Amino acid sequence: MKHLIRAAAGALLVPAFLLAAVPAQAQTQETFRIGFVNPDRVLREAQPAKAAQAKLEAEFLKREKDLTAQGDALKTASEKFEREASTLTESQRVSRQRALVDQDRDFQRKRREFQEDLNARKNEELQQVYERANRVVKQVAEAEKYDAILQEAIYINPKHDITDKVIKALNASVGSPAPAAGK
Repeated sequence: MKHLIRAAAGALLVPAFLLAAVPAQAQTQETFRIGFVNPDRVLREAQPAKAAQAKLEAEFLKREKDLTAQGDALKTASEKFEREASTLTESQRVSRQRALVDQDRDFQRKRREFQEDLNARKNEELQQVYERANRVVKQVAEAEKYDAILQEAIYINPKHDITDKVIKALNASVGSPAPAAGK
């Protein structure tokens, strides 16, 4: 029985010795620093993103109002046609129906063009914001000696989240000219 206890105690000494050696080895290795940036928050909260959104709204406001007015006029004309259709002659009804179909086709085309133009401009503006944000992320990572910055993760410990630092740096850079791409 005493031999079993000594053997078990001896077995415990080996792992304890190995554990004592691990901290010494860990001290000689570099630590790997990981940070996380939430790109959705950057696009919602950073001043350059808000400025880009305001610019787009101002740029497309008139066209949007014109489309809304055209859609309302088409709806009113359609409702009027429905009310008066029974009192119209066959040729008048066919003529007004064709006119309504043409108006609707024109409205749908203008709406598609508006949406395509808006999406293209939005992509241009977002690309500029992303490029600027990526430069800031890189600056923060280099200044604080991060080895990797992630933008997507299933889980991230909040202590690794540098989104606030990036937003603050982006907001501080508002008004200063953006460096040329590739720098």
